[in-house]
Amino acid sequence: MNEQLAGHLLVECLIEQGVEFAFGVPGESYLAVLDGFYAHQDKIKFVICRQEGGAAFMAEAHGKLTGRPGICFVTRGPGATNASIGVHAAFQDSTPMLLLVGDVASSARDREAFQEVDYFSFFGPLAKRVERIDDARRIPEYVARAFATAMNGRPGPVVLVLPEDMLTQTVEASPLPRVEPVQTFLGSEPLQRLYEVLSKAERPLVIAGGSGWTPQAAQALQRFAERWQLPVTNAFRFQDTFDNHHALYAGDVGIGINPRLAARVKDSDLILAIGPRLGEATTAGYTLIEAPRPRQKLVHIHASAEELGRVYQADLAVNATMNVAALALDGLAAPTATPWQAWTQACHDDYLANLAPQPLPGDIDMPAVVGLLQQHLPPDAVLTNGAGNFASWVHRFFKHHGLAKGLKTQLAPTLGSMGYGVPAGIAAAITSGRVVLTMAGDGDFLMTGQELATAVQHGAKTIIVLLNNGMYGTIRMHQEREYPRHVSGSQLRNPDFAALARAYGYFGVHITRTAQFEAELLAALARPEGTLIEVTLDPEVITTRATLASITESSIR
Repeated sequence: MNEQLAGHLLVECLIEQGVEFAFGVPGESYLAVLDGFYAHQDKIKFVICRQEGGAAFMAEAHGKLTGRPGICFVTRGPGATNASIGVHAAFQDSTPMLLLVGDVASSARDREAFQEVDYFSFFGPLAKRVERIDDARRIPEYVARAFATAMNGRPGPVVLVLPEDMLTQTVEASPLPRVEPVQTFLGSEPLQRLYEVLSKAERPLVIAGGSGWTPQAAQALQRFAERWQLPVTNAFRFQDTFDNHHALYAGDVGIGINPRLAARVKDSDLILAIGPRLGEATTAGYTLIEAPRPRQKLVHIHASAEELGRVYQADLAVNATMNVAALALDGLAAPTATPWQAWTQACHDDYLANLAPQPLPGDIDMPAVVGLLQQHLPPDAVLTNGAGNFASWVHRFFKHHGLAKGLKTQLAPTLGSMGYGVPAGIAAAITSGRVVLTMAGDGDFLMTGQELATAVQHGAKTIIVLLNNGMYGTIRMHQEREYPRHVSGSQLRNPDFAALARAYGYFGVHITRTAQFEAELLAALARPEGTLIEVTLDPEVITTRATLASITESSIR
């Protein structure tokens, strides 16, 4: 062990954990770490972002994409509070993430020093663990524990606070070995009970989702579903967990759910939830699956023992990681005949029927636009989005091959956070090298659009389809339902988005008709730099199923 700066040791510990990219905004509180990135620039890249919220979203997206903690560095006070949105997203989405916060010097602590924050109180409800490293010799211990905490059980974010003076100490210490997530053991008893429950069902339904899925687990789930001929749905914004092209696929259970699928969930007599925590979005406000005791029989398989029984009292609760659970299910022999064949086919038929769009006004046919994305994007393309009604177009009409074909292809916030899609797409482009398509709204884009500068600086190419309807569409929709014709706070006066994209170094183009889209998409795929395609969307086209006027009319009757 050689004496070195603690900031350099911290970077070496990250490298030992397999970290190749760290996202952040620089700060004087962790200059020693920045110098460590300089010293090890051949092994790890520091991606310089424009705002800490964007950096945290990038780290969260990287955690989703890889299954290992995404890394974000920010400075004290404003830097940390800006980054909290990404920590909250990682917590609710169960994504492994590590936020490292440069802090005030130890000698100034507890005096309300410049930008001082009590991080234990601030991040306590948002993270799995918050710790401060006061002794530089213990950096390897804290980093290894942070990775273990972030990945094990229900994955989530960990916050490490780094006093500025600690990082400038010289220390003799070495990184600890790479941490791998723990796989739970699944005995024969829960499998036998599952066999008994499943064998007695008449209308079973699988809801697969949550984090922790690998290609091997997704493929095992598919074999299990095929053997038992089970209809499979995906939880909200985990649509790449099961192949959407498969004959057993029944759709996604979330916001904007197919009404027929919602009825199927309510009418099922057995819900087999594999991985999701069954949050508010997936359960339509706890109405499709009632809490705490569902009308349906419920088998809940989750990686965290603490999650089981927290909201739902299941008939069978199984604590297992997705790899273990899916492989065990794959080995569960099916009976010679299952009585729900017609039910399974009807569930899939409902999904196919939902792909037929309703006629809507305007010169842009969004189902046709999504169809062109389906036609021209490669199967391993990553699709990202933030929050807003605009996202429902890809959620309803785009079909993911996903993890069953070997790669995660959807990055979307179950937290419902605006501004996620642009930085998430940039992170995916930087770290994976795959084609990335981001669907954004006008209000959504303006939350984090400055990160296009990050993309250009680091050579990342993304294609952004920006739907501009001049308003916060989701809020306007709810206003018309609750307070019809009282428009307040939801109007937007927007810039020229194509010109703005060009100012950052992207190619920018504006279209107003469906017929213009295909050529622009093909050109975007071919050119070396990123592209923003601004699409003027009729404000009446507020959802995939209804117009703004129809919502207003139904509200005032």
